[in-house]
Amino acid sequence: MDIQPILKALRHQKTAALLIAFEIALACAIICNATFLIVSRMERSQMLSGVAESELLRIRAASLDDGEDKMARIREDIAGLRSIPGVVSVTTTQQVPFGQSSWNSGVRTAPDQKNVVVNATTYYDGGDMLSTFGLKLVAGRDFSPDEYYDFDDVASGAVTPSSIIISQTLANRLWPGEPPLNKPIYMGSSDPLRVIGVVETLVRPSIWDDSTAHDCMIFPTRGAPGTQYVLRAQGADLDGVIKSATAKLKALQPNRIVRGAETFTQLREDYFRQDRVMAVLLMTVIVALLVVTALGIVGLASFWVQRRQRHIGIRRALGATRGNILRYFQLENFLIVSSGILFGMFAAYGINAWLMQHYELPRLPLFYLPMGAAALWLLGQLSVLYPALRATRVPPATASRRA
Repeated sequence: MDIQPILKALRHQKTAALLIAFEIALACAIICNATFLIVSRMERSQMLSGVAESELLRIRAASLDDGEDKMARIREDIAGLRSIPGVVSVTTTQQVPFGQSSWNSGVRTAPDQKNVVVNATTYYDGGDMLSTFGLKLVAGRDFSPDEYYDFDDVASGAVTPSSIIISQTLANRLWPGEPPLNKPIYMGSSDPLRVIGVVETLVRPSIWDDSTAHDCMIFPTRGAPGTQYVLRAQGADLDGVIKSATAKLKALQPNRIVRGAETFTQLREDYFRQDRVMAVLLMTVIVALLVVTALGIVGLASFWVQRRQRHIGIRRALGATRGNILRYFQLENFLIVSSGILFGMFAAYGINAWLMQHYELPRLPLFYLPMGAAALWLLGQLSVLYPALRATRVPPATASRRA
């Protein structure tokens, strides 16, 4: 089909064509970036935690008379919780994955290092944390009983822990390509902590930067402030275990206040709720843009068919088939959509550059551009189809009517 008549017709209707092209460019830019953000948010919400989430629950309880017998009460609580049917192990810690707390420490690999290498989160293992959490050791060993210390003794300086377990991600960051076992870590003093074990994956309670989400350390420390109980139950209803565990803690100490009890699945859902809400909002924006763009194409094409009826009738009288008329409007629309998409791709990258600068978002992968273009091309051809089919039904006799 000769493209010259189409270009000539568009020059006579350039304002309307430019408006549709601008609308398509704007839709292309927003849709590419919104789709990228949706995929990024959904991938983030599926972030590996490294723990057996489906079997774990957390209980936060506070006593009104914590004193010198705090550790004795914790041991009594652990024994009571272990007696609950379905509970296979119990541990204490001051924070949990996706718990939104923030216990962090700067890490150095040499005592004379001025700047920290990385800021890692710190978990305090009150005993059996690895087995309770379901953490997988990929190197080294777990803590031995004689390596555990009470938090109060560590805080007062009476004792200094000498061993630590870290995540594989942190090990790779501190010593790229080197075995981490028995390597020293320094944290605010000249006394080193020796790496005795490496777990495959463990996520932070609060994630500020996805690239450091798995930089974690585990200390053999009991009785830290904000101690929480983590129970692992197998073959049991976790909601039922929560009720039993809450009742057990209150029975052991009637004046205890249980501040919260939830499964790790609930913790994940609560932590990533905003990501899911944002994804839904962005999907709504995409659908709205596609609908508005489709309506714009349909409206413009219908308007042109109405105004060009005599011209269409003349072409039919000169031998143009219905297929020729259909292809004419489809090609005309394809040219408008393509020009809009071309500018939309540049705009998409410009918007992404602005988002990277102001919101620290990653760079838009190039494959989102042809995906957005293909979607808009398909939308354009489907939208113009009905007006184009109406044009094919214009009879040749229309050519004899007065303009």
